[in-house]
Amino acid sequence: MSTSPSPSPRRPRAAGLLLFALLSALGALLVLDAGWSVSFWNRIYPGVHVAAVDLSGLTVEQAVARLRTAYPYPEQAGLTLVYQGQTWTVRPAEIGFAIDAVGTAQDAWSIGRTGPWWSRHATRVRAWRQGVEVPLRTVFSEPWASAFLQTQVAPAVERPVQEARVWLEGTQVHSQPGQAGRRLDYDATLAALAAHLARFSPGPVPITVREIPPRIADPEPVAARLRAVLAQPVTLTLPPEDRQPAGPWSFPPEQVAASLQVVPGTDAAGQPALHIRVDPDAWRPVLEDLAQQLAQDPVNARFTFDDATRELVLLQPAVWGRRLDVEASLDALQTALAQGLSQVQLVVDYTPPPVTDDARAADLGITEQVAEHTTYFYGSSPERIHNIQVAGSRFHGYLVAPGEVFSMAEVLGDVSLDNGYAESLIIYGDRTIRGVGGGVCQVSTTLFRTVFFGGYPVVERHPHAYRVLYYEQTASGRLDPRLAGLDATVYVPLVDFKFKNDTPYWILMEVEVNPAGRYITWRFYSTSDGRTVVWDTTGLQDKEEPPEPLYVENPALAKGEIKQVDWAVEGARVTVLREVFRDGTLLYRDEFTTHYRPWRAVCEYGPGTPGMPPAEPDPRHPCRPDQGEE
Repeated sequence: MSTSPSPSPRRPRAAGLLLFALLSALGALLVLDAGWSVSFWNRIYPGVHVAAVDLSGLTVEQAVARLRTAYPYPEQAGLTLVYQGQTWTVRPAEIGFAIDAVGTAQDAWSIGRTGPWWSRHATRVRAWRQGVEVPLRTVFSEPWASAFLQTQVAPAVERPVQEARVWLEGTQVHSQPGQAGRRLDYDATLAALAAHLARFSPGPVPITVREIPPRIADPEPVAARLRAVLAQPVTLTLPPEDRQPAGPWSFPPEQVAASLQVVPGTDAAGQPALHIRVDPDAWRPVLEDLAQQLAQDPVNARFTFDDATRELVLLQPAVWGRRLDVEASLDALQTALAQGLSQVQLVVDYTPPPVTDDARAADLGITEQVAEHTTYFYGSSPERIHNIQVAGSRFHGYLVAPGEVFSMAEVLGDVSLDNGYAESLIIYGDRTIRGVGGGVCQVSTTLFRTVFFGGYPVVERHPHAYRVLYYEQTASGRLDPRLAGLDATVYVPLVDFKFKNDTPYWILMEVEVNPAGRYITWRFYSTSDGRTVVWDTTGLQDKEEPPEPLYVENPALAKGEIKQVDWAVEGARVTVLREVFRDGTLLYRDEFTTHYRPWRAVCEYGPGTPGMPPAEPDPRHPCRPDQGEE
């Protein structure tokens, strides 16, 4: 039987010795570390440095002092900034740069004092043997640096953008090209500063400046257009299709220039551009005045009727209605001037009349003569005959539309010397005096009778104040009392004669004045609807003798000269009845009552004429009865 050997008594002893040795070494290390900590409890451990500055064994306060002495850059160094030959020198401290000596010293003191004890010990040993470098802390305040750049540098390097300009002095056009601006690039310049400060470099530090181009650089295109506009008068014209030539209207450059201005805007592509602006308030009154001048209502063509062919013969071309579109013309003017054009076509709206030059008689229902009447004016003065011709021509060839109420005053227009009338005798108040247009009532009376005997409705009619014996004349020159009460007076614009075309056909008027034969004939051409007229008159009733003649001294007459200027006519009352039938049916029953006042004769005489007032007039020179004029 075998047995295992017993353990050697030396092995436990050796292990114990080893453990003892280890514990002793550890104890010694702890004692040494504690002694080291006590020795440097408020000082920086050996081997700790900032770059070449050794801080070993220094307190934090001593390290701060040494660092400030070793790094005088913030307070002493001159940092230079440059831009295109300009320089600015400044201490780094003035732009917010500083050494953080306190923070750096505290970083150095903390070496070997953080982490577990064995890590701290290892760090101390490494610092003692190899050295440990602590980074130098610095501070850079960009707001301080920005303030310096803004107040000291920017005013010298920055330049505002100058946009292109065009302006007027009278009619002279001036222009100035755009100029690029300069703006300091703060971000890029601050970055360059920070890089130099980090190296404690004196510079030079380049200042970065950005160029800002103008939105509009070239003023010449708009300046050229403006010069073209002002090189000659601006002319306004009507469209070429206008049938009533008028204008052109020219405006001098001085007037045009006062309405122009060059302003910035955008072009069709949305890019910045200069534009010629036209002041609408300067041109609108001009166009409104032109609108009044050019305004024209449409006017029918005038014709005569050819009895042989039963067709219309053009007498006077139609006039198209015309209205100037002020706002559209203003837009056209602004557009043209902005483009450098001095010729501007106005915008006009045209309206054709109901009856144009190519009208056919059958289309208007004009197929035959339906009414005619003639009055006579024997004994009229040349002036009165002239006025009858002028007034009659206003109606020759005129068309009256179906359903239209015809106004004689509206067609006749202003009775004045400017419109071709002559002075003649007219009724004014209770006297017959010389005035413009004597004889017009011969025309109105003829029209009234044509309407009366044609069977058309009379809308408005005014008789004369006294009997005018012209209107009772017959072809033979004798008077027909039955014609009394069939007169009508017109005094534009107060007194009018109106009738209505109550048929479905147009009425064409023809007025024939025969000065040699001393008559005027008015004819209506249309289509008869079969109407007939029955009329009668009461004749002159309640007659009144005229007052005694009136004698008036006229200094323009010679002694012994007597001139009769008004003629005596008895007064009377007369009523004319009319009935209009069609196919046996009564259409109208009219009653025209007229009260003629008695009219006395008036004679004028020269001063000193024998037998004149205050003496009794010489019976050999009375105002003799005679027919007067109107």
